[in-house]
Amino acid sequence: MAVKAKALVVIGSASMLLHGCATMNSLGADPMTRYTSAEQFITQNRLSDQDYVYAWGRANKQAEPQSLIPRAQLAKYCHANGGHFTLLHKSNLANIKNTKTKTSLNNEPNVKQAIGAYQCQQSNSWIVSIEPTADVRSTQYPDARAIRLNVQLMSASEARQFYKNTGLSIANTKKTPVATPKAIATKASLVKETKEVKEPAEKKETSVVEPIRASVIDSSQQQQMKLYVAARRDINSGKNLNNACNNAQLAYNYGKQQGTDGTRIYTESGMLVARCLTSISSYNSRFPNAKGQAKRVLQNLATNYNHAGAKHMLSQM
Repeated sequence: MAVKAKALVVIGSASMLLHGCATMNSLGADPMTRYTSAEQFITQNRLSDQDYVYAWGRANKQAEPQSLIPRAQLAKYCHANGGHFTLLHKSNLANIKNTKTKTSLNNEPNVKQAIGAYQCQQSNSWIVSIEPTADVRSTQYPDARAIRLNVQLMSASEARQFYKNTGLSIANTKKTPVATPKAIATKASLVKETKEVKEPAEKKETSVVEPIRASVIDSSQQQQMKLYVAARRDINSGKNLNNACNNAQLAYNYGKQQGTDGTRIYTESGMLVARCLTSISSYNSRFPNAKGQAKRVLQNLATNYNHAGAKHMLSQM
């Protein structure tokens, strides 16, 4: 009996040790690796079409600039997945039309270091463009200036086209490698192929790899609908509330889509966002002025869409 007891103790200890190792491995996993693509990372973290403070002003002049967040987060995601994150094209602020504003932003280091086209070099390489679309006064922080950043994936050809007039392509400054006889023979054989086969071969020679894109991509209206339905389901059931609120915000950020149904999904997504900002603590605690943001959403719906629910919520605030 004593031998059996000792054996059971040994087996139990080994099981606990194995369980502990599995638990430690799970806890030690980098959360950056749970995203299936760079596009999902950008969408779920709401990196695009957001205002980021680049100059805090006197009140918070020691605070870290927010403008560097998209670049830093994408670099972290790239490195976590074994990639190398590098600047591919410098920005010339093409989306900023006002010359005075463009000159001012060009003199801001917290803007210049945050923007441009970047490539994550890995087995499935991708390129992301981070570009300011507006220079605004922050609505949350007094005396602070912010830039609205558009963050989007681009193919190599799209990036070359968008940045072609900058004269600041980093890739073009690199020395062109000398073609080997084998490479020359390969290129000669490719001339006989169709255009669809030829173009990827030529792009490979530039060392810029096209990002992998899904063969079938939902339209923005379909994506908005899916996000709204998921958010409404989870909020009404009281499950996954933080993720549900993120989905509601993403759906609202898509803006009003075409048709009556598109308007309905947009406005109802806004109502969910207002609920999250006013009554779901796990979500609204992330924002310094959640109630003020909720009011802005509701005022938009009440004024521009005559939404009865938004008017009612405003009257209760």
